[in-house]
Amino acid sequence: MTYLEALILAIIEGITEFLPISSTGHMVIASTFMGISENTLTKNFEIVIQLGAILSVVVLYWRKFLTSFRFYLKLAFAFLPAAITGFFLEDYIDLLLANVWVVVVSLIIGGIILIFVDKWFRHAEGKEEQEISWFQGFKIGCFQCIAMIPGVSRAAATIIGGMAVGLNRRTAAEFSFFLAVPTMLGASAKKLMDSYATIQNHDIAILIFGSAVAFVVAMVAIRAFIGFLKNHGFIWFGYYRIIVGVTIAVLAFFMNL
Repeated sequence: MTYLEALILAIIEGITEFLPISSTGHMVIASTFMGISENTLTKNFEIVIQLGAILSVVVLYWRKFLTSFRFYLKLAFAFLPAAITGFFLEDYIDLLLANVWVVVVSLIIGGIILIFVDKWFRHAEGKEEQEISWFQGFKIGCFQCIAMIPGVSRAAATIIGGMAVGLNRRTAAEFSFFLAVPTMLGASAKKLMDSYATIQNHDIAILIFGSAVAFVVAMVAIRAFIGFLKNHGFIWFGYYRIIVGVTIAVLAFFMNL
């Protein structure tokens, strides 16, 4: 992996991680078309640079992370379904990550859902910001498990899950950001432990570089997303997913991917 390839993937991660358009799907697509998807460093890179995106959430919402220990317990409880599911289905998930067509189908189906989701949960928009209960957090965590299918989008699954349990768009989006911290931290830590022996000394510099780029880009993306979501909702993300999914399907067909 070159630094240019690392830069491209890190920018994609930073922009897409907290948007409902699937960061994993976009990185799988990008690495496939760059011809580096089967590279061991690429697979490690796509997971490790999430640490940079995690840090952006902590920096932007540092006050929230200093509120109380109860906040961390709720996040841990909400993270539990994904932790259990990931533990038992890890090998199957890795196989899906290598399949571009899984990403295509997930992008299109997810796009159709996002076009209508604002209408489905319009009743929740008048609500003020509220404290999320333990049970609400757990149910959102169950929605997060769906995002283990490449292309679904962890952000989309958890935000829709939040709206499904009665939260408004902003509250649901912010809880999605918070839940990303233990989820992505756990995934990155597990990947590092599993692949520690395969990481060479010269790989470390690229991993650090990618994490730094993802951090900066994610900071900007989160702020922009909240403002856009408040004014426009999810419909444009739905159209975007469908367009990208169809485009990739056409390219994959002619390139025999």
